[in-house]
Amino acid sequence: MTSTLNKEEYSRLLAETLPRIIDTETEHKRLLNEVDKLMDLGENLTVEQAEVLQLLVTLIEQYENQHYQLKTATPLDILQELILARGLKQKDLVEVFVSKGIASEVINGKRSISKSQAKALGNFFHVSPALFL
Repeated sequence: MTSTLNKEEYSRLLAETLPRIIDTETEHKRLLNEVDKLMDLGENLTVEQAEVLQLLVTLIEQYENQHYQLKTATPLDILQELILARGLKQKDLVEVFVSKGIASEVINGKRSISKSQAKALGNFFHVSPALFL
């Protein structure tokens, strides 16, 4: 069973939230706040509120896709982030790479991570070795 949209209520909600194409960070934050208000209603959303919520989310996604594109992390990026997050130093990874020279070259991006090193890094950090390939 599909519920019918109450046009008067939907129009009132649109006038209240004023959804529009987002072109500033201020407008982005404003619409995020409107989404938060609607999300707080949980399962108590009316059909009209659900429609407005869907519209706002679409506008926000469009803005974020244009302004917040994340670059794909490389194996080296992942390794460096794990080292930083755990407060490690290059010397802490010497046993993973077998030598200080190789550890230095990999960590500084002068040498790529081999399959055996990826496996050793996976074991060391307790993550999937696939992250380093």
